[in-house]
Amino acid sequence: MFVKAQKSLSKARICIAGPAGSGKTYSALLIASGLSNKPVLGSKRGIAMIDTEHGSGALYSDILDYDILELHPPFEPKKYIEGIKEAENAGYDIIIIDSLSHAWAGEGGLLDMKEKVVQSGKGNDWTAWRHVTPHHNKLVEAILQSQCHVIATARSKMKYAPEEEDGKIKRIRKIGLDPVLREGMEYEFTIVLDMSSEHVASSTKDRTSLFDGQFFKPDKETGQKILAWLNHTSTHKPVLNNNEAHISGKSEIPVQNKLVFDSSQETRAQGSEEKKTSRKKKSPENNSNFLKTIEEIKEFIDPETFDSICHPYEPIKDLFDRERQIELYKKLKEAATLQPTLS
Repeated sequence: MFVKAQKSLSKARICIAGPAGSGKTYSALLIASGLSNKPVLGSKRGIAMIDTEHGSGALYSDILDYDILELHPPFEPKKYIEGIKEAENAGYDIIIIDSLSHAWAGEGGLLDMKEKVVQSGKGNDWTAWRHVTPHHNKLVEAILQSQCHVIATARSKMKYAPEEEDGKIKRIRKIGLDPVLREGMEYEFTIVLDMSSEHVASSTKDRTSLFDGQFFKPDKETGQKILAWLNHTSTHKPVLNNNEAHISGKSEIPVQNKLVFDSSQETRAQGSEEKKTSRKKKSPENNSNFLKTIEEIKEFIDPETFDSICHPYEPIKDLFDRERQIELYKKLKEAATLQPTLS
């Protein structure tokens, strides 16, 4: 029997990917604190963490109360599934999986399982997957069908890029690439955030449109925004056009469609509609996160291609228009994924 679709019946599915030290675990906990109504230890309405990082997930217990289940090798998908089920049965609101990468590339993970099938003679590098893929599918279903909010972290493939100043190497910076997951796994999530080494997040997938095109540091408010979006049941949907949000009827939550480097806003009521516009002050502080992100992407693109893409937007340091920033970011991101070094 068909019933009315309601977002309030859905749960958040979030993936946070980034290199070591980018703040994935810390960000996951902050977002979880905003998603949870009662993040209290032992309340059975708090946060449960499945930790595969040798107990490092417990290092943040001074900032938030949460319970932890430490997994040890082999990191078979069934262990993750058992942990998810145990958290559900205990009545937790939120499950953090830190990290999901071990289920793919860790000891006893899916890649290990595939190699064992090949070595046993039951298949080659291609046919062995028919023995392994069902285990992957069960893990995906356990995450998607869970009655809890699920936040999973994933390691990113690493690349080291020199940062020069006055022709001299100032430091070597770690840059994250694709998440260490089975190809396509990240698209199972509602929101996918990429973390930079400066702890700045940007969304590569966002079905909520809350963070599309933004560059920000995740915090408790990030989780609160997601929870508000899930609980928003208004039948009047906002229509976003450039920097303006036109809302018909009565909305239960504010519509936010701005980058964190946008500055002041003024709101004017016109009849039954609300029009929200952003004024951007032309100062370096307003788009510093945007410029940092562009510099990181630059390391993955050959100079000629980078200059060709950026030419219509020059000078980049004076690019304050929100739509053009997002447009340039997407073009560079696409060019970076096409580079041979990333395959």
